[in-house]
Amino acid sequence: MIRLADAADTERIGDLWAEMVAFHAVLDPQTFRPAEDGAERYARGIQDRLGDSDARVLVAEIDGEVVGYVNGVIADITTELFLPLRCGLLADIYLQAAYRRRGLGKQLVERLLLWFRSRGVNHFEWHVSAGNHEALAFWQAIGGETTMLRMRASIPEVD
Repeated sequence: MIRLADAADTERIGDLWAEMVAFHAVLDPQTFRPAEDGAERYARGIQDRLGDSDARVLVAEIDGEVVGYVNGVIADITTELFLPLRCGLLADIYLQAAYRRRGLGKQLVERLLLWFRSRGVNHFEWHVSAGNHEALAFWQAIGGETTMLRMRASIPEVD
């Protein structure tokens, strides 16, 4: 079942966030280094989002257990140097491995998109790790396309 998150879900969502970060740390240990209290901070942020009219947090619940979530927000994604571009941002989505490939991720996204559309938003964006091939395939299957690439290089030592 996909439903709106509530205050009772925030700690569990924080735990799921920590699982997501641990997964991504294997792919990119330089970027994904959570603070010691990162899960608690994330849970508090989710708590704040629950009362934000421009945010939506949904959970996937199976047999009374929250096994995944999606965190979305409506925002202007440009700086003051550009014309405003109001869009949906899918900040995070995570589904425990045992519950993937059952359509729950797609349901989370579809419900978030319905909310975006109801708010007059006609496109959404997200970030995905270049090394997360399963996620890349998921996003491409639902129509996602690459618009920007974030790159990194080490700075060589100078003798």
